[in-house]
Order: sequence, then C-alpha cells, then structure tokens
Amino acid sequence: MTRVFLGIGSNIERERFIAAGLDALHRLFGELTLSSVYDSDAIGFEGQPFLNLVAAINTELSVAELSAILRCIEIEHGRPANATRFSARHLDIDILTFDNEVGVLQGVQLPRDEILDNAFVLCPLAELSPDTLHPVMNRSYLSLWQAYDRSSQALSKVDFMWGGAVISRAE
Repeated sequence: MTRVFLGIGSNIERERFIAAGLDALHRLFGELTLSSVYDSDAIGFEGQPFLNLVAAINTELSVAELSAILRCIEIEHGRPANATRFSARHLDIDILTFDNEVGVLQGVQLPRDEILDNAFVLCPLAELSPDTLHPVMNRSYLSLWQAYDRSSQALSKVDFMWGGAVISRAE
C-alpha cells in the first residue's frame, strides 16, 4: 500500500464541494485521515476565498491511475475539463506526495511544489503528519511550517462537519 497525501480545495459553494469530494474519496479509498479545514485567500488570481485541507489515503493504484480518478472526481463535481490553473474551483484535488517518490512520475510532479510555497498546503500537512519528512528537503513538515513566513498568506482554521462529525474547529 502506498501512503498518499492529497490537497483538497474549493472556492465555489465551498462547504458543499469539499464534503462531496470527501464523500467520493471515502467511497473509493475507505478511511480518510483529515487535517482541519482552513480558509485562505485565492493565490495567483482574484477570486473568492478557498477552503482547503489535506487528506491521507492508502492505495494500491499507480500515480497515473490515481491522478485520472481524481480528475474524474473533480469533473463530476463541476470542474471544467479545460479549467486553467489559476481560476475558481468547485473542487480541486491534488496529489501532494506519493510515499517518498521524487521527480516526474507518470506525468505527475512529486512532491508537489505547492507544499513549500503555500500556507494552505503546508499548515494542514504539518498538522496531519508533523513528523513525516518532506522527500526532497528531508525536514519534517512541522519544522518546515515553523520556518514558514506566515506574513505572506493569511490562513484561519474554520468549523467544518463531514459525515456527521466535526473534523475542524475554528480557533
């Protein structure tokens, strides 16, 4: 089994589409390990704020198979097949890491560069798996988050329920 971290985000009907994405992932992969849910500004374009979180799954799929399935989930939940990178999203699900794979594997850059660039990825990843080492930096996600310049991107934890349970509480 391969341990995979996924970044999940939405800025259109945010609660609805985050929940729908989690439902789809749960149906396909079973138990999900989830970070808290965070509110953050759109990065790279003018748009409504996003809700973001990180989920951990275990899979026997290849990177290419997983990537194709995630793309189908996004499209089923309103993402245009030709959506540009910096645009509003009903649902966005990105492979952040695939075990400790490094490089372009089956068309997917691993680990995803956004881990080190964006608070909305690094913070929930550090919360979910603080002691796991970044496959390139060889530093824990917690230490990377502690060293991150937090003045560059606003981030706040929000209340969020999924599957009848509270998965996130605002601070």
